[in-house]
Amino acid sequence: MNNEGMLIVLSGPSGAGKGTVCSKLLEKNTNIALSISYTTRSPRPGEKNGVNYFFTDKENFERMIKEGCFLEWANVYNNYYGTPKKFVEEKIKNGQDVILEIDIQGAKQIKQNWKDAVFIFILPPNLEELKRRIEKRGSETEESLRLRLMCALDELKALSSYDYVIVNDDIDKAVEKLQAIILAEKCRVYRNKDLINKMH
Repeated sequence: MNNEGMLIVLSGPSGAGKGTVCSKLLEKNTNIALSISYTTRSPRPGEKNGVNYFFTDKENFERMIKEGCFLEWANVYNNYYGTPKKFVEEKIKNGQDVILEIDIQGAKQIKQNWKDAVFIFILPPNLEELKRRIEKRGSETEESLRLRLMCALDELKALSSYDYVIVNDDIDKAVEKLQAIILAEKCRVYRNKDLINKMH
């Protein structure tokens, strides 16, 4: 078996339930690490620095961009988000899989920089349910809710550049599908060259 870990990229519109799917997956799999992103947005209620995100200011984030510290970064809803390169590289080198929960802008950059990453898109059952989930957060104004729904429709156009799609209508089933995808990817021939070479 190839001892290196695998990079899994999870995207989907805001309110599709990416965070919940991710959390459930991590509860069941100790060999998957969640990459913690840097962001310049304010913490939501209950979010902790270094657990949900590394919260930083715009000036520091822009310095990190110049220094090449990010595997990908994006400006989303007027806030910066970025994936720390060193963290991901170290985990994968040590044989641990890393899951990135990022938007489509970031996923495009990953596709250019990391050839064998696995790209998975999480969809809500429908747009009405998406709207309901975003409203339930209680952190959106009427204006920002409209912006998120418009962005969701736009994000659906990127679906064809992903490897897999999961409709999150039942959280446990969505996690099962995600686990099945990871397992299948682990069995790909090119990821098991060492094992195959030993057979010859």
